[in-house]
Amino acid sequence: MRDYIKQRATELAEYILANKATVRAAAKKFSVSKSTVHKDITERLLAIDKELAAKVHAVLAENKAQRHIRGGLATREKYLRSKSVEL
Repeated sequence: MRDYIKQRATELAEYILANKATVRAAAKKFSVSKSTVHKDITERLLAIDKELAAKVHAVLAENKAQRHIRGGLATREKYLRSKSVEL
């Protein structure tokens, strides 16, 4: 594995841990695709640092468990905004 990939995977992991960020947020911050972030975190990081990978996996599992709540809140806000525009 190339050094820049190892460095990117480690930086992504540290960012996700520090901010409890989602894959999508990390992808936006580092200007890479969600697929790249996911592969770096779930596959490449295991080969680099298993302990760090386990910590990041816990954050991603928490985000996954909460995503239906965030989706519902986003939809609610969307309809509240459109309702206020109509008035």
